[in-house]
Amino acid sequence: MVTFLDVVERALTGKPCSEREYDLKIFSTKLMEKVKEYDIKYDPETLVPSDNSLADDIFKAAIDFYCEVGTYCKDTERIIKFDENEIKEKLKTAPSKLTFGEGTDVGTMVPRKPEDKTLPWCFCGAGGVAVSSEHIFSKLVENYARIPIANSITTPSLTKVNGIRIRPESPLEILGAIRTVVLGREALRRGGRPGLPIMNSISTADSAIALIAGLHPEFGLRPTDCYMIATLAELKTNFDLLNRACTLMSLSLPIASLYGPIYGGYCGGPEGTAVATVAYHLMGALVYQAGWHLAFPIHIKYIASSMPELLWVASVYAQAISRNTHLLSLYFNYTAAGPCTEMCLYEIAAQHTSAITSGVSMETGGIAGGKREDYLTPIEPRFTAEVAHAAAGLKREDANELVKKLLPKYVDKIANPPLGMKHQECCDFDTGKPSQKCWDIYNKVKRELTDLGLEFK
Repeated sequence: MVTFLDVVERALTGKPCSEREYDLKIFSTKLMEKVKEYDIKYDPETLVPSDNSLADDIFKAAIDFYCEVGTYCKDTERIIKFDENEIKEKLKTAPSKLTFGEGTDVGTMVPRKPEDKTLPWCFCGAGGVAVSSEHIFSKLVENYARIPIANSITTPSLTKVNGIRIRPESPLEILGAIRTVVLGREALRRGGRPGLPIMNSISTADSAIALIAGLHPEFGLRPTDCYMIATLAELKTNFDLLNRACTLMSLSLPIASLYGPIYGGYCGGPEGTAVATVAYHLMGALVYQAGWHLAFPIHIKYIASSMPELLWVASVYAQAISRNTHLLSLYFNYTAAGPCTEMCLYEIAAQHTSAITSGVSMETGGIAGGKREDYLTPIEPRFTAEVAHAAAGLKREDANELVKKLLPKYVDKIANPPLGMKHQECCDFDTGKPSQKCWDIYNKVKRELTDLGLEFK
């Protein structure tokens, strides 16, 4: 069995290699070889494929690929490698269910299969998108708690403490990390769901030291919450990220690993991006010993994941994982459009119909590319969770037809999407509740989706 100490030792003693050589001669070259070897091809007419052999070939290609390329440690400039037996052993012993939350808000995350009627785990909230004030932070989380089908919460990131802009790796980051936890827990109490798990832990913490500073239970974090560790593109890590894993494992706290393979970068096209996304799951299970996984394949230019090629990636990586493992995997989306726009909701519906039908669960993602402060409301996570529930049990052929009908509603606008409105422009200051305009757009799009065949529960 691969232990975390084995990972650290391999980071120190693995094959030396420059980062450029790893990117160009190892990662990119080997990925293209595996795509060709397994004859993996993207079909623009079948964005949600029903071909089980395609998903299985992507899975096999990912195992072969990861055995050859491993994970690159940037601090040591060495490659952490695993053999096929180690990978398969880890897949067998990985958790098949995890329980989070407390009291009446406790829930169990379980794996799903393509076309599975099992309701997906709904991880609802901000997806770590930044907000400019503690007031907006609190009102958002309070209203996330009021989403009836939310199983867990993802909080925003604070960019200021007492009006002072947070500087990474400064005392302000530590104070911001602590403040994030305290505000989040208080907001869930006000929302009537104090036991709901916060599963992106300390979203404001950009460094290991800030994460560690916020872990004290007096601030409100619990062993029934969860703690995320990112990877670096592509298939890379560093000591700061490994330090987080080391700390969390030492405290027996649950770990999630998140992955953002970049379509149009070293991954190449949709085929390479799909194989890389599956390989990232192997990395997370082995390098970070993660219990569950969050993937967000993303476009290199548009910082979104709603274009047709990435809908295909979302579907086939989900099928590859769900058909061949019991890993607990969630899909995270990025939209090009901003809040209080029809386009934003169309993008969400297309992405999560593709992923949920293909056998994973969900986290609500980055609105307007996730790169603008305050561009988020409680509408987007509520809508995403409702789409996810409606898509559970849908046949892949039906999901494919639905997604193809949604594409014309937004795809031509991705390069120049509507920005929408900030939280403070479309939500009540005192309550944080969305305006009637937001609700009108939400209801209109839901009616359209119902007409297209999505049955909201």
